[in-house]
Amino acid sequence: MIDQTSVFLVSGGAKGITADCVIKLAQRYQCKFILLGRSKPEPEPVWTEGCEDEAELKKRIMEYFLAKGEKPTPAMVQKNFKEISSQRAIKRTLKAIEQRGGKAEYLSVDVTDAVTLSEQLAGAVERVGAVTGVIHGAGNLADKRIEKKSVQDFETVYATKVKGLENILRCVPTSQLHHLILFSSVVGFYGNVGQADYAIANEILNKSAHLLKLNHPNCHVVAINWGPWESGMVSPELKKAFAERNIHTIPIEMGTQMLVDELAPINQETVQAVIGSPLTYTPTVLAPELKTYRIKRQLKLAANPFLQDHVIVGNPVLPATCAFSWIAHSCEQLYPGYQFFSCLNFKVLKGIIFDGQQANEYTLDLEEISKSDANEIEFKAKIWSNHLGKNRYHFSANIKLKRTIPLAPNYEFFNPEITTSDFNQSFYQNGTSSLFHGTAFQGIKKIFNISSEKITIECLLANLTARQQGQFPVQTFNPYIVDVQIHPLWIWTQHFYQLSCLPSEIKYFEQFTPVPFDEKFYISCEIKSKTDSYLIADVITHDFQGKIYSQMLGAKGTILPKQLAQL
Repeated sequence: MIDQTSVFLVSGGAKGITADCVIKLAQRYQCKFILLGRSKPEPEPVWTEGCEDEAELKKRIMEYFLAKGEKPTPAMVQKNFKEISSQRAIKRTLKAIEQRGGKAEYLSVDVTDAVTLSEQLAGAVERVGAVTGVIHGAGNLADKRIEKKSVQDFETVYATKVKGLENILRCVPTSQLHHLILFSSVVGFYGNVGQADYAIANEILNKSAHLLKLNHPNCHVVAINWGPWESGMVSPELKKAFAERNIHTIPIEMGTQMLVDELAPINQETVQAVIGSPLTYTPTVLAPELKTYRIKRQLKLAANPFLQDHVIVGNPVLPATCAFSWIAHSCEQLYPGYQFFSCLNFKVLKGIIFDGQQANEYTLDLEEISKSDANEIEFKAKIWSNHLGKNRYHFSANIKLKRTIPLAPNYEFFNPEITTSDFNQSFYQNGTSSLFHGTAFQGIKKIFNISSEKITIECLLANLTARQQGQFPVQTFNPYIVDVQIHPLWIWTQHFYQLSCLPSEIKYFEQFTPVPFDEKFYISCEIKSKTDSYLIADVITHDFQGKIYSQMLGAKGTILPKQLAQL
């Protein structure tokens, strides 16, 4: 909890976007700050007072050097101008904090200087109070292509971020902190040309946040991967380059409010947040080499609250659509700028059941099997685990990414006629004739019509919070809404045969645009065949005008034995 007694130690906090964030926090909480920066708080020369125009100020600087008998160079003038501008920015920040009810003290110290930092901070703590929160916002840039970078370039960028954090935490034990906020960058998450050192330093901050949270669970730890702001390190030239790549900058008011929101008690489970446009680079030509990848992750019941709404025979079961989303989003992350479009032969081999016998770790193997004219990439995927020395294969599929998603076709056979007004069955209650899904998956709202060949349904799924989504956040593929799209198979088998079924295979799936939460959508499910052991249908999801969101062709539901369905 933040209040007027809270004390934040803020590196890089007297100027730029970090200062803007500190001012916003002062406005919200009227708390205290110890601001760290390299600029020295020297009095401003009398001859600069009242001069705000850059050209005029530089003219006065030149006159000052000439009066001293020196011959000023452009570099000398620019350096002096930056020093004066820094002094003014620090004063403005301190004044703004005070005007908003906060208190602040500025320390001129380089966070990479461990000895000086410790000495100066000890005195500040005596005057201001014990530090309860840290915001590590200091950073440097030395943008060059990697072959042109020097060791000094790397050290300048790396040390401020990484060694700076190490030095701060030597002075302020994490055990006494309520909040530890690390200002990272989307560059660490996505990478960016010319910023290899900056990407490395920020990704170390990201991983440090996860490690610190693991070791100090009662501390609110978050690494915020900021995109470019409208100020700070973004020059007009860089902003123009961002616009050409469709990268949006973060408005100051919006960004500072996002920081305040991240510090709210309800957001303290998030350890890494990405805020801003991805710095994607889409190559015009794909490298011909076909690669393989292995991605491992742990799946925890406690980390995925939605699983409590997907319980079969007493045990939470991972929805097959969540495995689908893991595969699709992993492929997308390997090729920024490409999107999931289609899947061939998705199969449920052995579902993941949280019954106490599940594996500690799950592996996703991806194999590139084709690349086409820089527009398509196809992967073969398999999810498996090893439990007690035995491999278990859970899901398999072929995934296709596209650089450009085709225009959505229209479904011409949508039948909105309501012929089931007496169909008053409650779909989502306990019982042999009802779906087992809890609130997170209860998307079916109305059955328009049902026959031996087809079922037409109106749906809407309420928004799930980030916490509810857990390890399976919605990105370009929404596993919760796609799960709803399979429910008509269950309802149809119940209605005509008093049997239940579970999804086991999708022959082909393609998505033109994801279905948003909290908006109506419609499912036209065409029954293709039915045997004693399975049901096969085509499931088309569309809006009321028939525009298709996605369609799964050859969706197979395995019929459950009656005694199992009644459990």
